[in-house]
Amino acid sequence: MGHRISKVYTRTGDSGSTGLGDGSRVAKNSPRIAVMGSIDALNSQIGLLLTETLPEQIQSMLVDIQHDLFDTGGEISMPGRALLTAEHIDQLETRLDELNDTLEPLKEFILPGGSRAAALCHVARSICRQSECLLVSAAETETINPQAIKYLNRLSDLLFVTARFINQQSGNGDVLWQKGRTINKP
Repeated sequence: MGHRISKVYTRTGDSGSTGLGDGSRVAKNSPRIAVMGSIDALNSQIGLLLTETLPEQIQSMLVDIQHDLFDTGGEISMPGRALLTAEHIDQLETRLDELNDTLEPLKEFILPGGSRAAALCHVARSICRQSECLLVSAAETETINPQAIKYLNRLSDLLFVTARFINQQSGNGDVLWQKGRTINKP
């Protein structure tokens, strides 16, 4: 493979625009760029999660997801390009079902927390939800692969279940929401 980036700074974005993969230029605050940034933040958060000690099946799954997210950013940067397919969503659903089958059914809402790794996974889940909202907004004015919206929707569910699985494996369990709980007074 040749050198893809020969210079980190180009100065071409100094005026507030940036280049897309197809060579066109758009404002840095365009919906397409906003969702690309959010997906990048999600991928970075998953990278942070991967620095934790995780079960091998979770580690491998998250690395696969990082590659999918990089592809997602790539397809968004090239209008009309579609890299995600229904097969990607099927893979997420299969993994979701496999992990969920090992967990006790939820009877209460849970709060982000438990182990550090599970809390990091919950942060990734919330960034994923934000990315999905931004992608849906972008799709109102831009041509967006509908599979990407479905992918982020399933991924946020998978990250929720993954956080629960991580807590289960670590012995911490879920942190249950308690209705009406207030700040303890000294």
